[in-house]
Amino acid sequence: MRKLLWRSLTVALLAAATAANAATPVTRDSQVDVELVLAVDISFSMDSDEQELQRDGYIAALTSREFLDAVRKGPTGRIAVTYVEWAGTQDQRVIVPWQMIDGPEAVDAFIAALNRSPPTRRASRTSISAALRFSAALFDDTPFRGLRRVIDVSGDGTNNHGKIVTIVRDATVAKGITINGLPIMLKESNVGFLDIPNLDEYYEDCVIGGTGSFSVPARGKAQFIDAIRKKLLLEVAGKMPALERLRPIPIAADKPRVSCTIGEKMWGERWGTDH
Repeated sequence: MRKLLWRSLTVALLAAATAANAATPVTRDSQVDVELVLAVDISFSMDSDEQELQRDGYIAALTSREFLDAVRKGPTGRIAVTYVEWAGTQDQRVIVPWQMIDGPEAVDAFIAALNRSPPTRRASRTSISAALRFSAALFDDTPFRGLRRVIDVSGDGTNNHGKIVTIVRDATVAKGITINGLPIMLKESNVGFLDIPNLDEYYEDCVIGGTGSFSVPARGKAQFIDAIRKKLLLEVAGKMPALERLRPIPIAADKPRVSCTIGEKMWGERWGTDH
């Protein structure tokens, strides 16, 4: 009898251990309103001032009262966020892994993790397409399940490396992911640096996509932090605050106003190659 009881107890313990080591199922606690990837440009076209302003903008937005209020008012009262830096096709890096945000303490922990990696690194080329593909893959490796999945991509230039951006955009949208844009237009465009004056139209026509997608351009330093904050409010709450001056721009018509391969063409004309 003792042997039988011992054997039964052993089987029960093994079963419990197996269950503990099994994949964690989706529970009520892992449900969030939105899974949000913040994909941030660190290519060489982003000077140190722009990099710091970009980082400060996200920190100010995440710590704002309006943002936290928007999070609390969601169906679950929480979101999941990860912060990614990107440049060329081989340069994407997760700076802050997926983290649930449900209040000021969680925001503080996210900011602390972000500050452990100062915005000093820059890299060559600009591959929005690779950034989108890398960001989309992050949704497959998260313990959270959001009612919506959103990639928030910011940058100051066009795609000039890797796959054509519209191909990756369409493949990403087909997975049920929304892509929103923050084209950074703080400096006068310089063709020598592969800039275009209508980067906002490029983002609208070639980068953003999916249900409810929008783009909010940042045209000056004074406006930049405000633009990020209002953009995050849209992504979390689905609406803009009262007395809004910056209007989100809906996804454009089928025919782009600017060539979606203009970055590749400009790079080829300058260097004699598209690689």
